[in-house]
Amino acid sequence: MRLTQYFLPVLRETPAEAQIASHRLMLRAGMIRQAAAGIYSWLPLGYKVLRRLEQIVHEEQQRAGHIPLLMPTLQAADLWRESGRYDDYGAEMLRIKDRHERDMLYGPTNEELITDIFRSAVTSYKDLPLTLYHIQWKFRDEMRPRFGVMRGREFLMKDGYNFDLTVEDALHAYNRHMVSYIRTYERMGLKAIPMRADGGPIGGDHTHEFLVLAPTGESAVFYDRAVTDLTLGDRGIDYADRGQVSDIVATWTAPYARTDERHDPEAFAAIPEERRVEGRGIEVGQIFFFGTKYSEPMRAVVVNEQGERVPVQMGSHGIGVSRLVGALIEANHDDRGIIWPEGVTPFHAGIVNLKQGDHACDAESLSLYAGLRAAGLDPLYDDREERAGAKFATMDLIGLPWRLTVGPRGLASGKVELTSRRTGESEDLSPEAAIARLREIYAGI
Repeated sequence: MRLTQYFLPVLRETPAEAQIASHRLMLRAGMIRQAAAGIYSWLPLGYKVLRRLEQIVHEEQQRAGHIPLLMPTLQAADLWRESGRYDDYGAEMLRIKDRHERDMLYGPTNEELITDIFRSAVTSYKDLPLTLYHIQWKFRDEMRPRFGVMRGREFLMKDGYNFDLTVEDALHAYNRHMVSYIRTYERMGLKAIPMRADGGPIGGDHTHEFLVLAPTGESAVFYDRAVTDLTLGDRGIDYADRGQVSDIVATWTAPYARTDERHDPEAFAAIPEERRVEGRGIEVGQIFFFGTKYSEPMRAVVVNEQGERVPVQMGSHGIGVSRLVGALIEANHDDRGIIWPEGVTPFHAGIVNLKQGDHACDAESLSLYAGLRAAGLDPLYDDREERAGAKFATMDLIGLPWRLTVGPRGLASGKVELTSRRTGESEDLSPEAAIARLREIYAGI
């Protein structure tokens, strides 16, 4: 994309309402604009990041054997009355009436609707196990929406629901989700720690939250530093292998890691002092096993092998996709702007032409742009008639991991400058070598 043909309304000044780094930088980098309190329009740069995250989530969910669908944002209140949650959920639920005076709601989650879909189509244990998921906008009417997309009222969420015959089967689904989430966050360049947590309005005693460590996090966290050294890396995972999946979960949940609701000071004190860490975390996902909490009242039953009608065992599993954008920025920024990990960057590299209008610089910049695109990469070419300092400031603000700088001095020796946004280190390379280096960097991502 050429910047003169793109919509990137960056701001020089920080809006007064922005209290944390991610909110400030998303506004300044032209990623979002507020439409109403806690509700945002996603502008082109922010939308590209959002879609990259969504694609990673889809890939990892389907790798784990989960099946995508799409449910609506509006739901009938009758389903929630059937489960008993319509009156219990509280003021965060946006309740509305349609033109026929039927009670409706803007879905904050989808346990009732997915259970209704399941019970209308599945009657036999032979159709189990089954996990369905979607990525859809949700609404929770926060009393004090703040911190931009970190605590908005409208948000994009992946929510998945497993249906299993036995508790053992459902706990395997729980473990499968935990492993797939760990891999999802790693691909995004995040260290998200699974921590024992509280079930809240979803329900269930068996639940873990995934938290990204950040000083601006809403949750107090207590953990054994050893958990931050764990990684899946490129390890191959057979999600049908219960032993393998269970062993990974056991490894990741063995070190102490809990939110403040489940904190056990005595157990925490037993950890060697040098490994005890107290901090704050940003919740980016949560998994639940709640058994028959919804299947019993909503009569989601199957006939088992003995011919008995039994309620299915269920769990729900969420990833805050739009919230992840804010969490990534909280974990990856400096005083100049965002620093995107390669796996989620909106553009793979930025091209800065230091002397727009100079024939040699223009020609080499366009050649680099074409070469990167031919290599399967997505560059952003700053072809504006702007001074070099302004171009560098824009690239630093929007946080592309790599910058290619084209200027008369470098071209005199047949070189362009390749700079890492994260380290600030630069290297003079031939244009062909620079393209090859970037192709190599992104080959495994």
